[in-house]
Amino acid sequence: MVTLRIAALSLLVLAACGEAPETSLPTEPEAEPETLQSTDQFQATSGDFGPREEMPGAALYAQHCVYCHDGTVPKAPHFSWLEMMTPAVLLNSLEAGVMQPQAAMLSDAERRHVVEYITRAPADTLAVQTLPMCEADVAFDRESAPPRVGWGHDTSRFTPASAGGVNAEQARTLELKWSFVYPGALRARSQPAMGWGALYTGSQDGTVYAFDLESGCVHWTFAASAEVRTGIVLAEGERPLAVFGDILAKLYAVDAFTGELVWSLKTDDHPSATLTGTPALVSDRLFVPISSLEVIPAADPDYPCCSFRGSVLALSVADGKELWRHYTIPEAPQQTGTTSAGTAVLSPSGAPVWSSPAVDRKRNRIYFGSGENYSTPADGNSDAVFAVDMDTGERVWQMQSTSGDAWNVACMMEDNPNCPPERGPDFDLGASMILATLPDGKDVLAVGHKDGTVYVLDPDRRGEVMWSLRVGRGSIQGGIHFGMAAEDALLYAPINDMNDTRNGDFLDQELARPGVHAIDLAERTVVWNHVQDDRCGEAREFCDPGVSAAITASPGVVFAGHLDGVVRAYEQSSGDLLWSYDTTVAHTGVNGVTGRGGSMSGAGPAVAAGYVAVNSGYGLYFHEPGNVLLVFAPAASSEPSGG
Repeated sequence: MVTLRIAALSLLVLAACGEAPETSLPTEPEAEPETLQSTDQFQATSGDFGPREEMPGAALYAQHCVYCHDGTVPKAPHFSWLEMMTPAVLLNSLEAGVMQPQAAMLSDAERRHVVEYITRAPADTLAVQTLPMCEADVAFDRESAPPRVGWGHDTSRFTPASAGGVNAEQARTLELKWSFVYPGALRARSQPAMGWGALYTGSQDGTVYAFDLESGCVHWTFAASAEVRTGIVLAEGERPLAVFGDILAKLYAVDAFTGELVWSLKTDDHPSATLTGTPALVSDRLFVPISSLEVIPAADPDYPCCSFRGSVLALSVADGKELWRHYTIPEAPQQTGTTSAGTAVLSPSGAPVWSSPAVDRKRNRIYFGSGENYSTPADGNSDAVFAVDMDTGERVWQMQSTSGDAWNVACMMEDNPNCPPERGPDFDLGASMILATLPDGKDVLAVGHKDGTVYVLDPDRRGEVMWSLRVGRGSIQGGIHFGMAAEDALLYAPINDMNDTRNGDFLDQELARPGVHAIDLAERTVVWNHVQDDRCGEAREFCDPGVSAAITASPGVVFAGHLDGVVRAYEQSSGDLLWSYDTTVAHTGVNGVTGRGGSMSGAGPAVAAGYVAVNSGYGLYFHEPGNVLLVFAPAASSEPSGG
């Protein structure tokens, strides 16, 4: 069977956390260099294994593993998921975890050969760390409830002063207070959450950490089955919880003060299902967006494409009991034809849900977007906005932004019969919608699009488009990619607009507008544009100036993590640069490990309790890897706003 996996192209970049002196960097905006320094910690390499098909683990995998991991067995992750995991996670699964019975007949050496074949990384360089555990006198502040800001609570991603927002003057004085380095990691995508005097975040190897917010010591850790990409949702109650999901579509609720597992469940049995969007918490209910990367195995001409359909699952936060499930595509995929290679075509398929749902308590609805169809024919449920009743799970209305969008990774390859005839353009609605109220009291729903357009919908007129404004050129990775922010009627739109010919983007670079753009939703005008200069330099092949990650607003300021590894703060009314920090310089974390940041995508800066927390590193899809958590606070002379 031919194996063609786009994810593998990026995972040729291996983490090698070498020792380097810690570097301090001036934080004034004018200190930004014309060309940012090269990040040499993570060198692109295929390892010293030779051709993959000749590795010792190839035959072992074919004999013992491929039957279950070829994308046809429910709950068994496809190979494309396995190769996104760390050697430590896979080896632990074979030696002591869920795969122990299947691997019992293999020797220690053979298990390691299988892991090396899957990950293309040495199995004997496992991530080992000594954590700085908190002393007994460093406790959670149980009286300091977590602010209800950010994904999981409020998709506007605005932190008011009452919740510890950092204002513009304080942003100018931000200093690095502490950092943590994720050993052996290539990326850091989980959105941190702050509450009870702690910071919670997930990591690539599946470890979820609860740090003391002030010092960075570790209260507890929890081991999920695989990488945690969702944000951490903090839920108050008789037993406070931290809720999160992993890339194998498993959702967890753990005790927020002890890390003890309270409940967990597999949210979707499809082999390629995953959780990337952060669940939305409303009172005693969770609304969980479910996506997949079945677009990757679809690149194999022998793979029947495709059988996944996106959904949102409503659960009880107390015990994980299912309340309802809403599929983006109501009917299950059926065979509708065959490719020129004789492989079955299943449709309609796809329409995954990547984003955290927006909550409308006034109308008792949630709003979320879908991605493209995976197979032909494209239907009316792809690239669409959905309004769903929170009590019943019934669809109230939907609005399709792009019709005829069927795409999978086969379309990036010449003459691959699994590419649908529509051939994209792969314009998911991957950014959370924002429900905003205009000065006249009118509610509007702002929707960001990968083609660089902001749509403004009327939630009272079945999602009717009131107006739209294009602020970016768009690309296969955005335009607007993972999330906007808003302060009242002022909307901030991050633009990626990368022009990467490796991804098939042969677009007019002169039209690209990478950076941050502010829009007045009441006046329907652009207030300011901050198009970021390209300071990557020739030595940084996987560096781009745009903003793929979600952005975050605070009183008078908006924070953005760029793909060039720099986190920047912009003034609200003018877009002037207030502060910047190059995350790619070497950092020695509180755990004694040295690492660096990289491109930022997915999760954006988190602001609460007077702190700004940033996860940096995105070693996927031709972006720079990194492995640091950075926690900033205003200088001592500048008091944090709020508690």
